[in-house]
Amino acid sequence: MTGVGLIGTGFMGKCHALAWNSVRTVFGDVEKVRLVHLGEANAGLAAIRATELGFEKSSGDWRAVVADPEVEIVSLTTPNQFHPEMAIAILEAGKHLWCEKPMAPTLAEAEAMAAAARKSGKTAVLGYNYIQSPAIRHIRQLLGEKVIGEVNHLRVEMDEDFMADPDAPFFWKHEATSGYGALDDFAVHPLSLISALFGRVERVMCDMAKPYPDRQVTGGGRRAVETYDIASSLIHLDNGVSGTLLVNRSAWGRKGRIQVQIFGSRGSIVFDQERFNEIQLYVTSDRATEQGYRTILAAPVHEPYGKFIPAPGHGLGFNDLKTIECRELLARIAGQPARVIDFDEGLEIERTVHAMAQSFAEQKWVKVR
Repeated sequence: MTGVGLIGTGFMGKCHALAWNSVRTVFGDVEKVRLVHLGEANAGLAAIRATELGFEKSSGDWRAVVADPEVEIVSLTTPNQFHPEMAIAILEAGKHLWCEKPMAPTLAEAEAMAAAARKSGKTAVLGYNYIQSPAIRHIRQLLGEKVIGEVNHLRVEMDEDFMADPDAPFFWKHEATSGYGALDDFAVHPLSLISALFGRVERVMCDMAKPYPDRQVTGGGRRAVETYDIASSLIHLDNGVSGTLLVNRSAWGRKGRIQVQIFGSRGSIVFDQERFNEIQLYVTSDRATEQGYRTILAAPVHEPYGKFIPAPGHGLGFNDLKTIECRELLARIAGQPARVIDFDEGLEIERTVHAMAQSFAEQKWVKVR
């Protein structure tokens, strides 16, 4: 029985715990896991979370999780500025790693993490669960079958409004230590979809903006915002497809939007994460009298939807994607085919983000590498 450790129990930490608790029940073809050791910022919080999430032991020191000989896989869900030290320590301890995105604030740190993963020989994957959507998997199949012909243009947007309120106080995502802002917080998700559907980005041209230059500080006064909540990029892929990537953390009314529009020579595909159990498909092969976007509802024919629900149109949820990702992680560890973004593929995403930031700074097109 594989032993699991968890470091960090915020939003994504709980998602990981739910996935570990449900993966065998949903899929049935993976080994039962044992939730061994949970680490948090202090011992009291760790003990509470361990009881809630079903872990046997808890600690106020993440190093205790890494050192535990009963832990074989670690879920790392802390803010990304803590990833490099923790991830490298986990890999050097000979444990498999499931790390949330993005990899790290700097490219050098991400490169060090990828090097540590290669040296360890262990499985190290990143938490890009949107690529696990049955709808995204089906879109990949449609593209492979050239249902919409040759793809010539791509538009991807990610918007949320959790930072849209100008009166909200300054918090850690406004600090430069967290990264560039919307680029590494948000753009990595659309880039993961681009990677899964098309491959590498070849060159970029980027602009960034701060909708609110400063924020109020709890206790009085104001502090300058150090990150950019809006980013817009022109992109060219290795395969010659042109595209745009737009991200905004201050977009009132948008809650979890990742819209993908794919245009081909014989049709187009539209997907929106806020309605991620649907695909919009337009094909020119339809009679002119019936041409228009058709709605395809996720169903058991779109694997692995049927592992969760036997009836079409009932819909999966965000946490279900994490459970699928967990199953793919276990498959990769077992040496089976798996669709995950490992540290090397994740490093390409990081390189693209840093190329976009360089483009903004230098006001020119930049090759990713």
